[in-house]
Amino acid sequence: MYKFFVSTNQILDKHIKIIGEDVNHISNVLRLRVLDKIIVSNKDTAKSYIAEIINISTESVECKILDENLETTESKVNIDIFQGLPKADKMEFIIQKTIELGVRNIYPIKMERCVVKFDKSTETKKIERWQRIAEAAAKQSKRDIIPKIENIIHIESICQNIEKYDIILLAYENEEDNTIKYELQKLDRNKKLNIGIVIGPEGGLSEKEVKELTQSGAKCVTLGKRILRTETASLVMLGDIIYEFEL
Repeated sequence: MYKFFVSTNQILDKHIKIIGEDVNHISNVLRLRVLDKIIVSNKDTAKSYIAEIINISTESVECKILDENLETTESKVNIDIFQGLPKADKMEFIIQKTIELGVRNIYPIKMERCVVKFDKSTETKKIERWQRIAEAAAKQSKRDIIPKIENIIHIESICQNIEKYDIILLAYENEEDNTIKYELQKLDRNKKLNIGIVIGPEGGLSEKEVKELTQSGAKCVTLGKRILRTETASLVMLGDIIYEFEL
């Protein structure tokens, strides 16, 4: 079944009203009709429902809730990515693929070795575009939520909020001994974990940034003997976390 997202105010009693771009997608692209069944997720609460289409117009698609969908596609751990701004369209690839793998929030980070520079107007447009890509990836992978692409921040913001996480893992090419596996196996599996991962841009993190993060409590980990591209590192780390806690 196809999945769509709505806000809480679009759910009334046992009925759901789908509006916006999804209306055209349902009627003209997917060519769904009355009595067809779909999955609808409340993006505010992550609750999902199995619903039946009862009316289609040019402005809305009305559905009747048949049952709550108890199967979740969300990870057992909340994972946030702090991604150093990469060049070109690499950020779009990172957003798409990490959302497919289950990331919850993505924080673009302005780091010392970032080549990309945005003025405020460009930054706003980029965030809007990245959020649209996030929504499309969430729909495609049948997520129960639409992960949030946050505004661009600096290293200091991670350091100030590090206590919100059970662990912050920092992928660092100069770390040779401490593995991500070792750090993950120390975590309490009986609680809902919050994990943050920090990935540098193409030029990596500076020694100053690594020092700031580790002094605040982040853990440097190696991802192996090979140097990975910035768009590969987050996928490897997410894969390790999924293997450790889900499989």
